Amino acid sequence: MEIIIDYNGSYPNLCGGDLIVIINGKKWEFPDDCIEPGGSVIFDEEWNETVNSGPWSISEWPTNFPEDLKSVVLEKINDTVEWGCCGGCV
Repeated sequence: MEIIIDYNGSYPNLCGGDLIVIINGKKWEFPDDCIEPGGSVIFDEEWNETVNSGPWSISEWPTNFPEDLKSVVLEKINDTVEWGCCGGCV
């Protein structure tokens, strides 16, 4: 199975891109803001930040996207797209 990930999110707002997944030639356009970072940002008492990147999750899949392909596609996304941190915009 050929899976191609086309994503144009860029630092510092890695989660703000358009996600397209092509599986064996079939194109799936994902909803806006559907890719969510698994990282975090933490501030200490002096407001110094610590930013951690983490794997992506998908909050909304395209209509009729095959259930049996979701985990494989999410793994490919995490292998392809630089991990975000939910704090890169800070």
